[in-house]
Amino acid sequence: MKENELHMRKKIFYAVLVLLLVAGILAGIKTLQIRAMIAQGQQFVMPPEVVTSFSVQSGDWERSLQAIGSVDAVQGVTVTAELSGKVETIAFVSGSRVAAGDLLLQQDAAVEQAQLRSAQADAELARVDFERAKALIADQAISRAEHDNARAKLTAAQAQVENNQAVIARKTIRAPFAGRLGIRQVDLGQVINDGQPIVTLQALDNVFVNFSLPQQDLSLLQPGLAVRVTTDALPGVVFTGRITVTDPEVDRTTRNIRVQARLENPGEKLRAGMFVNIQVVLPETAAVLTIPITAVLYAPYSDSVFVIEEQPGEDGKPAGQAVKQKFVTLGEKRGDFVVVTSGLTAGENVVSTGVFKLRNGQGVVIDNKLAPEFNLNPKPAEG
Repeated sequence: MKENELHMRKKIFYAVLVLLLVAGILAGIKTLQIRAMIAQGQQFVMPPEVVTSFSVQSGDWERSLQAIGSVDAVQGVTVTAELSGKVETIAFVSGSRVAAGDLLLQQDAAVEQAQLRSAQADAELARVDFERAKALIADQAISRAEHDNARAKLTAAQAQVENNQAVIARKTIRAPFAGRLGIRQVDLGQVINDGQPIVTLQALDNVFVNFSLPQQDLSLLQPGLAVRVTTDALPGVVFTGRITVTDPEVDRTTRNIRVQARLENPGEKLRAGMFVNIQVVLPETAAVLTIPITAVLYAPYSDSVFVIEEQPGEDGKPAGQAVKQKFVTLGEKRGDFVVVTSGLTAGENVVSTGVFKLRNGQGVVIDNKLAPEFNLNPKPAEG
């Protein structure tokens, strides 16, 4: 019994020994494989990446101030009724152009016309009486008081005629200036009250653009400065004009100063109340270094670019090109370009596209055949 137990223990021992030996062999083989892979990885060289390049440019950019504002008509009113009365004639069409003095609306003035004829008859009688009084006073046939009384009656009669004419004129509503009408707000036969809106009238050949700028820009502003105006309602269209006035008072709440510019409005494309973007062009220019926006690798901690450098070989000759990541500070953006305020010098070559797939020190090959065209004032492609 004891011999069987001893024999069994020997078998278990030898089995465990064999298992340990196999495990050791497998571990050794795996270790050799891992070491070989590490050595291969250390010797592996990434194939060069094909990139497009751009040389850092130096130049002068015009300085400008950016703002948002709104359009106002140089002349714009809501035509209203001056007196109560029934609408007898509507002489305009909504949206049409009118000249100064054109008839817009006629209110019923039959009563006033009758009163005018009566007043004119009274005035004519008073004129005849006064002419007779002048002849009689010359012959001393009447007293001076009677003469003066005749003259006063004539003056009163003429004033009554003018009063009736004024009432009729106030019921004859005309365009105060040339412009474009809005939507009609009254109907034929409607009784309207004094002050009731009839139609809007806007002169839009020229328009004002009103906007605000921070008070620190006050020293840069002066009448005559050029402005460029754009709006998302008219993509790609730029309107030009000049500053006409700056408000003498700074807003106490916002500390902004109100500015007004005037610009031509061909085709009346800009309308009163429209939201616009304004660029005030300053007379001085600023020296800048620029690169394409697509050359920048944006990151939360800092923005960077990849500069293309020649790599020296063992014999001192160039052995290819590689990229070096440099952190940069960026400034204003215009079109496809951005200003670099620090981190680069003029003439350095940077990777212009596909920077997200590069790493520091990676070899590259430049191929600008498919490089995009970068533009300071890009325009949308026509579909």
